[in-house]
Amino acid sequence: MSRTIDHRVPRARSLRQNTTDAERKLWQRLRKIALGDVHFRRQATIGPYFADFACHAIRLVIEIDGGQHAESATDQVRTDYMHAQGYRVLRFWNHEVLENIDGVVETILSAASVAPPTPDPSPPQERGEGN
Repeated sequence: MSRTIDHRVPRARSLRQNTTDAERKLWQRLRKIALGDVHFRRQATIGPYFADFACHAIRLVIEIDGGQHAESATDQVRTDYMHAQGYRVLRFWNHEVLENIDGVVETILSAASVAPPTPDPSPPQERGEGN
């Protein structure tokens, strides 16, 4: 029985090996987070895209952007796709990570502690239930 080859893996490996200073600094903090199911992956694949960091269990993506990402239509398409897949996306500028890592991590932890919306809300209760 042959295994399906994921052609995104070499690209993800390459991205992990060529990280920016900001990504490296944030990864040093994210990899130490221990909150239940919260476990971040670097260059995580979500559909055709690579998220800088993602926690699949809580559907949270973290993107670290340089100046070339300012008002990027491509980034908006990626974000829209990830939202459609049920992910929340947090974006930080490189300089935010490099100059205020504690504030960035605090924002991430705050987002991680908020449960993602459930895909199937509970059905409405019948009249008289719970009364």
